[in-house]
Amino acid sequence: MAGTKQATTAGSEPEFACPVSPVVDIVFSRWTTPVLWALHTYGRQRFVELERRIGTITPKVLTQRLRQLERDGLVVRTYHPEVPPRVEYEISQLGRSLAPLFAHLTEWGAANLGRVEEARRTYDADPARR
Repeated sequence: MAGTKQATTAGSEPEFACPVSPVVDIVFSRWTTPVLWALHTYGRQRFVELERRIGTITPKVLTQRLRQLERDGLVVRTYHPEVPPRVEYEISQLGRSLAPLFAHLTEWGAANLGRVEEARRTYDADPARR
């Protein structure tokens, strides 16, 4: 019976079929990695500093992403009740714990992105694929 329940659950819940899926959903959502990278690399920043560093992100999307990252515990928001009010964002300890993952991905990219590009060129040049 237990095997049947597990098989049914594994077939209907993606996290059972691939336990990495929930992590990928959290960490690799659009704009998450640039925000975490900027906070990890440059430290505590105000909203406008982050917006300038990332460049192509809209204020609305940056606000949404920061709220989600704060909710997930990856970013800490600090409100300073002064005139004018000041808000700063920094990467949390939980967010910092992702550094080895990003380091491995950087290494993989350095070693393999050229091969990926070559595979794409080969695929795109194949007349049977058109």
